[in-house]
This record gives sequence, C-alpha cells and structure tokens, in this order.
Amino acid sequence: MHPMLNTAITAARNAGKIILRFVDRLDRVTVTLKSRNDWVTEVDRLSEQEIIQVLRKAYPQHGILAEESGAEAGNEFCWIIDPLDGTGNFVHGFPHFSVSIGLQYKGELVLGVVYDPIRQELFTASKGHGAQLNNHRIRVSETPRLSQALIGTGFPFKNLAYLPEYLSIFAAIFPKASDVRRAGSAALDLAYVAAGRLDGFWEASLKPWDLAAGIVLIREAGGLSSNFDGQMDCLTRGDVLAGNPKIYKRLLEVIQSI
Repeated sequence: MHPMLNTAITAARNAGKIILRFVDRLDRVTVTLKSRNDWVTEVDRLSEQEIIQVLRKAYPQHGILAEESGAEAGNEFCWIIDPLDGTGNFVHGFPHFSVSIGLQYKGELVLGVVYDPIRQELFTASKGHGAQLNNHRIRVSETPRLSQALIGTGFPFKNLAYLPEYLSIFAAIFPKASDVRRAGSAALDLAYVAAGRLDGFWEASLKPWDLAAGIVLIREAGGLSSNFDGQMDCLTRGDVLAGNPKIYKRLLEVIQSI
C-alpha cells in the first residue's frame, strides 16, 4: 500500500497548494449554490481535477468516487475524494477545511489521507500500518469518562429533516460531556479524533467522501467508528459515531437510548 499512500499524499498536497492560492483573494472566487447551504467553488473543482489527474496517471484502472464529478467505474480499487471539505468555512475565510482522500479495495477501506493546507498538517493511515501526523505516530486519546471528554459534532445544515433527531442527541450528550465543538469539516474532525485532539465525534447526513479517509485514520489510531446503530456501514448510511474505545462505547449508549 505504500506506493498508493505516497500517490495520495502527492495528490492531497497538490490540491492544498491550489486551495492556498485562493485563500487571500476570496472576493475573486466563483461560488455556486448546489442546494440549500451546499456550496461549491471553482477551487473545489480545480482541487478535484488535480487530485484525479495525479491518481489517474499512477493508477488508470482504478475507480473514482468524487464529490463534484461523481463516480467513474474501475477495477477493485476505488478512490473516494473530497477536494475541499469545509467549503462553507473556506468561502467565509474561516481557516478550518481540508482535502480528504480515501481508498477502498474490494469494498474495504484501506487507506486515508486528510490534509489541512492552512496548518500544513498531513494525517495519513494505511491498513495495518497505523496512523501518522506529519510522519509522527498518532493514537486516539485515553480519556476514560464522558464527563472529561471533548466531543466534536456537525450540524445537519444541508438537510433540516434531521434537525429534531440531532437536537435530541445533542441534548443528551452535551450535559454529560466536558464540552462540544462544531468546526465545520467532518474529515478534519475525524482526523482530530485519531490524533487525540477530540475524544469522540458524531454527525449525520454525511457522504462517503466526508468519511472514508477519517474512518481509516481512527481505526489505525486505535479508535472505533460505526453508524448510530453500531454497524459498520457508515458510508452508505451517512451517520457516523467515533471515538476512543471508552468514549465511543459511552456515546453509542447515549445515542441508542434516544
């Protein structure tokens, strides 16, 4: 897997350079509204084109599932790409967004890269080889109790039908946790769980490209992830719950009690 990881890193870094070129001239960026609260910019598209070009050059037979251009059939490998996770943050100049690249092999997630171009933080993981941040090994936190835990979340801002369920979950978790954060890039939030910066995370109404890389990072960093039912089909369901083993278990108990 190492050559593929290196290729994904190259693609993510190249995309990050494109994003950074536009950070200081946001007034010139073309922004389009795909649907309610769902933004896409020319930067998303340029970043995605660069990622696909790098991956296609190295692995022309691989499949691709990308946020902006959709699915392209291939062999048993499939790259899952979010060229700019946190577009709303980017558009407003809020410096919390990322490039996310995951890889499936025969349906199993085996590789993940999340890159924060602002902080130049590169989170990487491949199956059986652990997770790293800028080439240093990372692990999930050892926080044992929910009352001590810093939990991340994401609002269902694109689909308000999920709002009542979300508010019920939030109302159950918030009083039990040390505090809750909502930063606006699910891929980067999941990377933070892998690095121990967040003890747990939950969000609904997500897409495969929001989740793929982060799930690999958390697993390889010693954490656990699932959907709200405790099953592993996060990519198809779109809801994710993750954390260190103890916090994950406690969050799952709270969510399933609702």
